[in-house]
Amino acid sequence: MNGEKKLIKCGKLFDGITSELQENREILVQGNRIVEVGENLKNRGEDRIIDLSDATVTPGLIDAHVHFQHFDWKNRAWETIHGSPSWKAMAFLYNARKALARGFTTVRHTGSSAFDEYGGISARKLIDAGYFEGCRLVVLPHYHAAVGSHGDDSQLLASNPPLARAFYEMFPTQGSGVDFFRDSVREQVKYGADFIKIMATGGFSTPNDSPDDQQLSDEEMQAIIDTAHQLNKKVTAHVYGPDLMKKLIMMGIDCLEHGALMNEEVARLMEEKGVYLVPTFCPYDEVIRPDEEKLAQKSPEFQAKLKQYASRLKKGREIIIQSGIKLGYGSDFVAVHHPYDGGYEFSSWFLSGMEPLRALKAATSVNAEIVGRTDLGTIEPGQLADIAAWKRDIMTDHRALLDCAFVMKDGEEYPTERVE
Repeated sequence: MNGEKKLIKCGKLFDGITSELQENREILVQGNRIVEVGENLKNRGEDRIIDLSDATVTPGLIDAHVHFQHFDWKNRAWETIHGSPSWKAMAFLYNARKALARGFTTVRHTGSSAFDEYGGISARKLIDAGYFEGCRLVVLPHYHAAVGSHGDDSQLLASNPPLARAFYEMFPTQGSGVDFFRDSVREQVKYGADFIKIMATGGFSTPNDSPDDQQLSDEEMQAIIDTAHQLNKKVTAHVYGPDLMKKLIMMGIDCLEHGALMNEEVARLMEEKGVYLVPTFCPYDEVIRPDEEKLAQKSPEFQAKLKQYASRLKKGREIIIQSGIKLGYGSDFVAVHHPYDGGYEFSSWFLSGMEPLRALKAATSVNAEIVGRTDLGTIEPGQLADIAAWKRDIMTDHRALLDCAFVMKDGEEYPTERVE
């Protein structure tokens, strides 16, 4: 194995495997791989020492639910309509660099709407080729959605039907019918999609639907899942309520996003079937831990629905935390926080009563499974050298993952930024 050798001295180590912090471990990195982990590793003289003995070292974090096509959440509606495909491609590169500086070495972009073209695919290739610094991108270019659904951003133009129709007709994965969705899955895979996503239900931020809605037919959803699996792609779904979650699980889906209104029956079914859940806690916090100032920053529709569903959101979160579901970590920041500030999601898990190391495991080894990367998410010999370090106490400080002290991706060190 070629490349510079680096010996990392850890104060504490979370390796993504065991559910404990290990003391006084060392990590030997050569080139872009971890070659040894243990105590008192022999310094061969030529090794460069990286002293993180005052920090907690973890695998590079993975955010499994981001939307990187926007620069600034405050301007999201404007950027959706007015941002050109090149604008949005540059947003991917910008957000990827910012996320890396915050300790997230990989993110999973869970889809965009019209005018985005395939900028995320291009950004992924350019970062992998070394032309730009940034986290790894796992990309779905476009999610699969019905007309007028939560995934239909032409709602922003609904007061001008001809313009809304023109916008909708440029959305390659929005339509109706089994044949349409089979072909739209094939097209996404043809252009480089890493996975497939169904916008199965309504949402909180859109004006004309409900989180309890089912927005595609059973036949359409089954066709999407079956077609993706035939092409060896995993499938996830935007979904909130228990009835539709149960349907999707029985259809053979691999993962669910949100699931915030689930019940005990669905939790047991997910445990039994081994279906992953990326719960994205942070976007609903303003009513679970009331914060009128942050709530006021969201759209009127978002505010009203959060208040309407507050009791069910609280109950659903309790069920998720107490369950044995395989939980992934995803932030889904399209309001209040920037898309690259994934550390806020840890704060939400922590303040909701989740064990800190379960949250860390979700953001490392579990998410590595979700994105299909067996070479990421753990610190052990043979893995890619994606490593982060944190000087705040992860076990007691809910803001610990907002202050990255060190980040390495593929064996290369990068500058860090703290979130103010």
